[in-house]
Amino acid sequence: MKNYIILLSILFLAVSCRNGSEKKENWIPLFNGKDLTGWNIKIKGSPLNENYRKTFRVEDGVLKVSYDEYDKFNGEYGHIFYKEPLSHYKLRLEYRFTGQQAPGGQSWAFRNSGVMIHSQSAASMLIDQDFPVSVEVQFLGGNGTDNRPTLNVCTPGTHIMIDTALITNHCTNSTSKTFHGDVWVKAEVVVYGDSIIHHIVDGDTVLTYSKPQIGGTNKPADYPIPDGTPLTDGYICLQAESHPVEFRNIELLRLK
Repeated sequence: MKNYIILLSILFLAVSCRNGSEKKENWIPLFNGKDLTGWNIKIKGSPLNENYRKTFRVEDGVLKVSYDEYDKFNGEYGHIFYKEPLSHYKLRLEYRFTGQQAPGGQSWAFRNSGVMIHSQSAASMLIDQDFPVSVEVQFLGGNGTDNRPTLNVCTPGTHIMIDTALITNHCTNSTSKTFHGDVWVKAEVVVYGDSIIHHIVDGDTVLTYSKPQIGGTNKPADYPIPDGTPLTDGYICLQAESHPVEFRNIELLRLK
């Protein structure tokens, strides 16, 4: 009987500790499932918060990138920014590609989107700027045949470090598997300021890098922040690059 009581006490403590740990993770929704409240839109060629041809919209509780009102895509790259800058956090969401790419879209933009982190603000982008200076967590969908990993990293106007090497290539692939078809994919990014960043797909860490910083030529010629400046914080934004894509369950966990 004594041993039975001890065993019950141990189990009670284990459950209590687990529940206490779960309560500490205060995930907050960034998208309300009803409208675009809390987000700012910047589409190339249009002023701040002009939602050109309803590129960004909410339908059935999902944030959608749509091109059904376009006759042809002419480089109107779009980004929708969460309202406040972030530094130390976990971001998780689900995404999926749907349908056909808009006519006029570049071949590399087929089933291509992403979430930018440590980004400049929407308000600071130039009217004809393609992409914000940022680090891109790239989302790619398969073509049904070829290998095409997702949650890669791309660096418009920035550089990163992998191990001890400064990476100046525009994109570096992750180790993820390929997701073919219109399937929902669970993506997570863990960001510790200008220190370590992890990309996670369906619970698996597929890429890790560090020391994000301003660098390279893929940014406005008169960009006011000098090369080599560490990126300690910035905005997050979702991409519209000519292929319809949907997002849901966009949540944030702030880290100390």
